[in-house]
Amino acid sequence: MNELWTIIIAGSPIVELRGAIPIAMGIFYFSWPKALILSLIGNILPIIPIIWFLDKLSGYLSKQFDFFNCFFNWLFERTRKKTENSFNKWGKWALVVFVAIPLPFTGVWTGSIAAFLFGVKYKNAFWLISLGALLAGILVMTLTLLGINIFS
Repeated sequence: MNELWTIIIAGSPIVELRGAIPIAMGIFYFSWPKALILSLIGNILPIIPIIWFLDKLSGYLSKQFDFFNCFFNWLFERTRKKTENSFNKWGKWALVVFVAIPLPFTGVWTGSIAAFLFGVKYKNAFWLISLGALLAGILVMTLTLLGINIFS
């Protein structure tokens, strides 16, 4: 059951694998490989539906409901502002760097929205975002191991 919780936490927006790995290792006492693999699975799962269906879903909901029109305008503008400089400087590789930085709002969910906004092709976006998630996972896992060793 804790394996499923790790995948769910890693797939959730905002927390993603940045929270799943420390929980898996510190609370569920998973080994670092198990925590990393489960967190990566959970973190990578949302990429495909976000990059494939965001355009259709946001367009439909925005036309049907004023609330969603305001929400998607806010979300897309906020994401564009956070990522535009990086995209201008690094191109599509900005996705890897952006997702790899283990800070709130810089993970797979925001990276997937950025890929959609900047027109990165689906296949490229999936692999670039996944690579960023792997790098973030390795960094978070390393920091978690250091923290566990320091405080044990």
